[in-house]
Amino acid sequence: MNIYQQNRHAHSIGWSTWHFEWCTKYRYKMLKQEYLNNLCAIAIQEAAKRHGLDILEMEIDCDHVHVVCSIPMTMPPTKALQLLKGYSAKILFVLVPNFRKRYKKGHFWSQGKFAASVGHITLEKAKQYLEAHHAKATLFIISAVAGQGSPQADKESPSFRLGRMSKYPQNSKI
Repeated sequence: MNIYQQNRHAHSIGWSTWHFEWCTKYRYKMLKQEYLNNLCAIAIQEAAKRHGLDILEMEIDCDHVHVVCSIPMTMPPTKALQLLKGYSAKILFVLVPNFRKRYKKGHFWSQGKFAASVGHITLEKAKQYLEAHHAKATLFIISAVAGQGSPQADKESPSFRLGRMSKYPQNSKI
């Protein structure tokens, strides 16, 4: 089974994988102790499970969290972050009541966030694919536009190909 069959949905094929990062409020080092670190990991996993997110990788430091997460295609990444941060904070305040002494208003995580998409291919591969796809739909015959294929017209013709992305339209005279 390949990756496309694994990520087939009712009317689409694809995946949405993201790298998220967020910090504790005021960058307080609230997760120094190992058991608090583990409780945070459990809280984030429960939040992901509750909202249909799939955590692929997670790293928790004393004052920030990194998560690589696969989210449904219909969910924006900011919504996924909101759900992870909100529900995990709620669980942490229930499991560790002393956090309320530091965060009286109930905001464990800071407002800041980082989100970057993670693909199964590199940017270069995507550019190669688009270039190959574009090449199928583009005419490479410069001589037809420049002068019916004469050797002199070929010498004077521009060193770029005419097409959708070129500066000159295909039907114009150069």
